[in-house]
Amino acid sequence: MARFELKLPKMGESVAEATITNWLKEVGDKIEADEAVLEIATDKVDSEVPSEVSGILVEQLFGKDDLVQVGQTIAIIETEGGETVAPEAVNAVQETAAPAEVAEIEKTIESVKETVTSQDFSGSDKFFSPLVKNIAKEEGLSLNELENIAGSGKDGRVTKEDILKYVEARKSGAVQVPQAVETAPKVTVETPKVEAPKAVEPAVQKSQQAVPVSVNGADEIVEMDRMRKLISGYMTASVQTSAHVQSFIEVDVTNIVKWRDKVKTAFEKREGEKLTFTPIMMEAVAKALKDFPGMNISVDGDYIIKKKNINLGMAAALPNGNLIVPVIKNADQLNLVGMAKAVNDLGNRAKAGKLKPDDTQGGTYTVTNVGTFGSVFGTPIINQPQVGILALGAIRKVPAVIETPEGDFIGIRQKMFLSHSYDHRVVDGALGGSFVKRVAEYLEAFDVDRDF
Repeated sequence: MARFELKLPKMGESVAEATITNWLKEVGDKIEADEAVLEIATDKVDSEVPSEVSGILVEQLFGKDDLVQVGQTIAIIETEGGETVAPEAVNAVQETAAPAEVAEIEKTIESVKETVTSQDFSGSDKFFSPLVKNIAKEEGLSLNELENIAGSGKDGRVTKEDILKYVEARKSGAVQVPQAVETAPKVTVETPKVEAPKAVEPAVQKSQQAVPVSVNGADEIVEMDRMRKLISGYMTASVQTSAHVQSFIEVDVTNIVKWRDKVKTAFEKREGEKLTFTPIMMEAVAKALKDFPGMNISVDGDYIIKKKNINLGMAAALPNGNLIVPVIKNADQLNLVGMAKAVNDLGNRAKAGKLKPDDTQGGTYTVTNVGTFGSVFGTPIINQPQVGILALGAIRKVPAVIETPEGDFIGIRQKMFLSHSYDHRVVDGALGGSFVKRVAEYLEAFDVDRDF
C-alpha cells in the first residue's frame, strides 16, 4: 500500500488560498480517480477538488471552514501497491527514520493536528486559518475579540501578524479587553505570508446575534447562504470605505440598436455567438479607460495603485439570486467579436456554476447592466478595491429633439442612462464626469456601417 498526499491545486495566478466548505468523502470511503473529494470556496466561486488516484481516504487534515493555502496537503489517500504515486517528503522521512523516530514524529503530528482542529470558533461567520485559531486559543482570546481584530489579509482575513500585533497591544494595555482572561505564552510558529492588496476593513464589526423568532408563527426565517453573507459583508464594507459619488448621463444609442438589428443574425451565423448590447458597451468602456487611466486604479491604504491592464468586471445575477463578477482580462485588446465571445462565455459559465476561481480575480473596473431588469438607472456600489463602477440602464424609445441643418424637430430615439459611481477619495467630479461622458461619446459615435 502507498500513501498519496492530496494537495490544494493551483487555481489561478491570483488565487493563493481557499476555504473548505464541505467534505464529499469521509475517512474510510473508497475514491475513484478524478472523483470529487471535497468542495472549496475562493471568494465567491465554489469548486470541487478531485482525486488524482484511486484508493481509500485515510486522513482529512483540515475541517470544514478551514482556510488552506495552495499547495498544502489536505488529505491522505491510501492506494494499492501497484498505483504510481509521486514520492513525498513525509514518506521519505518515514522510510529512512528509525521506528522510534517515526513514532515520535507521528505523535507530534497528531498532537499539532489535535491542537489546531480543537479550536472552537465555529460560532463566527468569518474565516480564520488554523494557525490564527491556535494562537487565539493559546493567548486566551475570546470569539468576540478575534472577530474584532482588523484583518490586513485577503478579503479582510486576520493574518498571523495581525493577531500577534493585537496580542502585544493587549498585553501592553493599548487595547481594551472585553473581559479579563489569563494569557498563555506567545506562539511563534512561522507560516508563509501571501502578499495581497489589503481588503476593505468594515467600520462596524459584526456582533453575535441570536436567531430571530417568528412572533406569529407564519413568518419564515431563512439563514443567508455563504455567498449572500460574503456579498453582504463586501457591500457594507464598500459603503463604509469609499465616499460614493454618482454622475448620470443620457445617451442616444439609436445607431447601435439599428446596427445590431441589422447584423445580429449574420453575426450569430458566422461566429456562433449571440450578439447582445453588452459587448458593445464594454468595448466603449475599455476605450474610455485607456483615455482616462485615472479611473483604472485601486486604493491600498494611503497609496494609489495604477493598473497596467484593463480588466473589466461584469456583474452577473445567478439563478439563486446571488451576484458574481467574472472578469474579462485585457478587455482593451479585444475586438467586438472577441468581446462578445468573452461576455457570452463568462455569462454562460456563471449561470451554470462553472466559473473557475481565477475568472473572478484581477478586475480593475466593473460594469453592471441594471437595464436587464427594466431599471432606467441605478446607483451601484463600488467593487473594492476598485474606484468606479458603471451601471447600464434600460434602452427605451423616447421623444427627443433632433438637431438638423434644416432646424430642430421631435423624433423617436432609442436612449439609455449611464450611472457612474466613483470613489471621491481619489476621483473628483471632473474625472468621474469626464469618464462617463467619454463612454457616451463613443456610444453615440458608433459607426452604423462598420463590420463586425
